[in-house]
Amino acid sequence: MSSLSLDRVPKIVQGAGALEDLVSVLGGIASAAGAIRHVLLVADPAMKALGLIDTAERALRAGALSVSVFDQVQSDPTMAQTDATAELARTERAQAVVAIGGGSAMDLGKSVAAIAGATAPASHYGLCANPFPAARLACVCVPTTSGTGSEATRTAVLSDAAHRKVWLWGDALKADVILLDPVLTTGLPTHLTAATGIDALVHAIEASTNRNANPANDMYCHQAIRLVVRHLRQAVNSPGDLAARAGLQWAATFAGIGIDNCGTAIAHNIGHALASLRPVHHGRAVGLAMRATLDWSVADNDAAFAAAAHAMGEAADARRLPGAFERLLRQVGIKVSLAGEGHDGITPMLLAQQMAQPENEPMRRSNRREVREQDLLEFATAVLTAN
Repeated sequence: MSSLSLDRVPKIVQGAGALEDLVSVLGGIASAAGAIRHVLLVADPAMKALGLIDTAERALRAGALSVSVFDQVQSDPTMAQTDATAELARTERAQAVVAIGGGSAMDLGKSVAAIAGATAPASHYGLCANPFPAARLACVCVPTTSGTGSEATRTAVLSDAAHRKVWLWGDALKADVILLDPVLTTGLPTHLTAATGIDALVHAIEASTNRNANPANDMYCHQAIRLVVRHLRQAVNSPGDLAARAGLQWAATFAGIGIDNCGTAIAHNIGHALASLRPVHHGRAVGLAMRATLDWSVADNDAAFAAAAHAMGEAADARRLPGAFERLLRQVGIKVSLAGEGHDGITPMLLAQQMAQPENEPMRRSNRREVREQDLLEFATAVLTAN
């Protein structure tokens, strides 16, 4: 019998109003310098406008903690911004990072926590070129979207100076605590609720069907699929439904655990390649990529895809999965066509070339069915000409 393993899952604190518990959450984390006294809050500008930074800062100061704030996280954070924020953490002598927001804020916050203990730039650690410093800052991830799963992974994606998405990977990037507060997601616009939910679904499907999949990890993935199918339409139609929002938060975290253990596959290869050429929301990009490739992927009616179809509420038949996925994609309002959005200058050949770049190669290799060079061009054409 072959062996398998599951990596550690951070402590999870869940409940409406959980953001107010930051002091007690941090009190349960031992930092390298002992008790945590100074915290760096990392968030995107929208969190300030929504009052979430003020709420977090007020809770921390009420617990006699000092707070510094960086609230200018950009979408698809860069290595340069990561370096600047890590220097802020060093200057302010922060002992912990609290990252509040979507995947970009969490990727930046996790990266800062991992590298601030030394002086090397983020690029030093890209694509596992060098090990992370032994000393790291404590890290709490507070997701305000339900899709990326970054709160549960040992991965961060940063853009380099050439706009390429570069992976950082290692246990130093994993949060100490995940704080799930469904109230924080109720202000998410409908189109982002849909796109992030599809992102979680793609994570769960790919992690349970790629070459690395295993039965233990499948439990997280299949539950994530069931939760997305059960709650995404309701969250899109009734944004204030806390039960639906909580269900999607669990789905995103479970799917994050799934990709942390088993990775993704061709849909993420395509999604990352597309976004490196033109701005497109990650959840939508991987959703369009999965729609374009699922028929090809399930051609052999593999049992792993059959199990994913069953988790979506279909018969346990792999051939039912593409239709079920596309129906949900369209039901929640994901626009399938890229026409008229500034992607006209991207040719299938250009996209295929980007899919073949080294930073995207691991996702291609992990795909259950071998992806040949001619497949790349066919997939690129399907994504760019969809309607």
